[in-house]
Amino acid sequence: MATPLSPRELLEKIVSFPTVSRDSNLSLIDWVEDYLTTFGIPVTRVWNAARSKASLYAIAGPAQDGGVMLSGHTDVVPVDGQDWSTDPWQVVERDGRLYGRGTCDMKGFNALAIWALVRAQTEGLALPLQLALSHDEEVGCLGAPPMIEHMAAQGFPKAATVFVGEPSMMQVVTGQKGNIGFHVHIKGFEVHSSIMHTGVSAVMEAARLICWANDRNAENAARDPQGDDALFDPPWTTVHVGQVNGGTAHNITALDCRFGLDFRCVPSEGVDRWRDAFRAEVARIEAAMQAVRPEAHIELEEYFTVPALTSETDGSAEALARRLTGDNGTHAVAYATEAGQFQEGGYSTVICGPGDIAQAHQPDEYITIDQFRQGEAFMDRLLTHLKE
Repeated sequence: MATPLSPRELLEKIVSFPTVSRDSNLSLIDWVEDYLTTFGIPVTRVWNAARSKASLYAIAGPAQDGGVMLSGHTDVVPVDGQDWSTDPWQVVERDGRLYGRGTCDMKGFNALAIWALVRAQTEGLALPLQLALSHDEEVGCLGAPPMIEHMAAQGFPKAATVFVGEPSMMQVVTGQKGNIGFHVHIKGFEVHSSIMHTGVSAVMEAARLICWANDRNAENAARDPQGDDALFDPPWTTVHVGQVNGGTAHNITALDCRFGLDFRCVPSEGVDRWRDAFRAEVARIEAAMQAVRPEAHIELEEYFTVPALTSETDGSAEALARRLTGDNGTHAVAYATEAGQFQEGGYSTVICGPGDIAQAHQPDEYITIDQFRQGEAFMDRLLTHLKE
């Protein structure tokens, strides 16, 4: 049998795979599968439609319900245009920090989870430890739902608890905003701008939708947050447009305009409410466009939807995470994770992992050695729990 790698060695290995979301993650998946099967751990892949990417799940210990699943994603964001002082695909230690793309988000947790799974295989557990590694989290949390469905269809033992190891400074996070994103394509009608009333400017119609987003942000910010919504920063639903492209020339009404728009929804409101509100506004604006030129229209592509993570009453994940970390605070995050998808799939779920989300996606991304060690201690305590 091969010699197990240490957490640090595992981190160095998996960071070396440049699994940017626009590219394949199969080099990493191949390596993880080979490594785990060397220790007799069964692994199942879940392919994307093009078979260019895959998720995987695995189990160590008794093949029964009631264990713990460690959930992470394999993809990372690009390094293009970022000013790195180190090689992003090599772990570099400096000043108590481990630098490298994904060290924080979230290959640090993945390395610890793989390390714990191999230990679990040899240490005789009363309950199983499971691993779930997804793809395409960074582009809309696309990989986890098919994997969750596949586990259910295959009769994979149902974990009582899921820990999604996104960087939370090892705090127990029980709330996450829901997210929904749209690609918007407005098709106008070109005329000379001196007779703009006879045409439809896609750019100016896009501006109406962007103004609608600004108005919703102002209204939402003015409301008093209710219940768990008050835990978020900010404690309201936000609507954001980050890029706009369109137009041919200054003196022509724009034929095309494209932009992306996304919502980060507090749990009390949810994504369904905001999807309906946005589509209603799109329909209103489109009708006015078509009153001028029937050819004009608005195309919407809903390219991702991520459900909120909500606090559970007597949830096993929260109780166990608090026992293992000692954290009794109440925490919620605005960024998107796969936690709500696992919860929607019937798992008791919390977010808990090493590292600071402020370092995610940044040039010279890092995790502190202290946080990495805290994550290792968490895994130690988890293994002890699973032996009881």
